[in-house]
Formats: sequence, C-alpha cells, structure tokens
Amino acid sequence: MGRRMSSRFVAGMEVEDVLKAARSLQAQGIASTLDSLGENVNTPEEAKRHADIYHRLLDAIASRQLKANISVKLTQMGMDLGHELAREIVSGLVDHAVAAKTFVRVDMEGSEYTQPTIDLVRNLHAIPANRGSVGIVIQAYLRRSEQDIAGLLADGIRIRLCKGAYKEPPSIAFPEKADVDANFVKLTEMLLTSGIYHGIATHDEAMVEATKRIVRERGIERKSFEFQMLYGVRRDLQRALVAEGYNVRVYVPFGAEWYPYFMRRLAERPANVLFIAKNMLKK
Repeated sequence: MGRRMSSRFVAGMEVEDVLKAARSLQAQGIASTLDSLGENVNTPEEAKRHADIYHRLLDAIASRQLKANISVKLTQMGMDLGHELAREIVSGLVDHAVAAKTFVRVDMEGSEYTQPTIDLVRNLHAIPANRGSVGIVIQAYLRRSEQDIAGLLADGIRIRLCKGAYKEPPSIAFPEKADVDANFVKLTEMLLTSGIYHGIATHDEAMVEATKRIVRERGIERKSFEFQMLYGVRRDLQRALVAEGYNVRVYVPFGAEWYPYFMRRLAERPANVLFIAKNMLKK
C-alpha cells in the first residue's frame, strides 16, 4: 500500500522525478505546482537545505520552460526557529522566482500559523518587484477567512482557496461539511469577481459545478482563474476541465518525506482515509 500510495500521489523521491511529472502534465495542457515534502525543521541548516532544493527547481523551471511554480511551507523554511529566518529564506526564493519569471505560493498550515503566514506574504508582496510573484493559501473552513480574503484582495495578492485539512476546534473552524461548502462557494465568488488571477482548489464535483455556475452567471472568462487539484487525484476531472477550456494546475509533491506527510494527513482527518482509498480506484 505504501508503494502504491507513493507512486500514485507522490511524483518520486528526486528533483528529476518531479520535473518529469511536470513535463508530462504540461504535455496534457496542465500546469503544475512543485512541492518538496517536509515540515517543521529542527535547525536553520535543515531549512536552508530544503530551500536549496527549491532553488534547483526554480532554475529548472526557467531553463526547461516549464509551466510550473513552487509551493513552500513556512515550517519547512524555519518559521518555528524564528520568523526572521523564514522571511529571509522565502524572500530569497521570491527573488529567484521573479528572475525565473515564475511564482512562489506560500502554503497554509495549522491555525497557529495563519496570521504569521498572512503577515509574511503581505510584507513580501508589498515590495514592488515582487508584486504578482508571491501568493498565499486560504482555507475555507476557517471562520476568519472571509475577512482575511478581503484584506488580501485589497493588496492585490493571488490566493489559492482550499477547504482545509487540519484538525481545528469549532470555535475556529466550521465543524459541518455543509457550512464549509457554503463558505467555499461564497469565497470563490469573492475571488472570481476580484479581477485577480486565483486558484480554486477542489476535487469536490459540487464545488466545481458551483464555480462553473458563478462563471456563467457573472460572465467571467474561463482563463481568468485556474482549478487546482492534487497529483494523482481525479485525473479524469482534470482532463475534462482542460477539454472544457479551463486552466488546470496540479500540485505535485515529491521527496523522501512522503510517508510522514501522508500519515499526518490521515491522522488529522479520518475522512482523508476514505478520500485516498476512493482515489486509488479511479483512473
């Protein structure tokens, strides 16, 4: 099962593996976001080693003309060791992304990191040379997300909207799926009508259909945003959306730390077990 999971949902262990996956996706008309797995580093040296992998990816994206960008987690960049360390490392990656004419997405982790992540991204995006080259992830299950999105849109920051996968208390996050779905649709409409290029990250066909409905009703161009999905998940839906004229980007994780990555996701939300099992059976 471990080998099947790693080959289906993780592109491989090495940089060349993920670059090969990105090229294959590009041949299908699908863009990619490359993610080197790893979280919560213990030393500054470890954080810098992870950053070096991303610098290699940025060089390869530019030299191979890949339709790809990168996604980083702040705990992987040393946030737990000091906010200034994380800012320094991510700032270097954004500078590199600007030179490579691509983009850095700063991923969102548990709720204790929400405000520090927003602060860091807004700070970096405020630098004129970085505008449009750094973005953020917002989780629809958090009660604060509507307010957060309003502030980020005012700054012109690109957002990846997802439902959220971390276990959070009801005081912070909507506990019921119906409420999360309703908020996801509400926030999607905020994003799609903002005039900024955003990512709508979902495999939920009801959310995909709701997004399409907003596009139709509000007269929004299909190429003015992108659907985002995970590597190996709903590949049939990815191809169908491309055929319908939508932009699609796939989040492609790789690296030796795939096992703790999956175990944490499964431990945090038992529903993820069923989600993964169902997708093992899909083409």
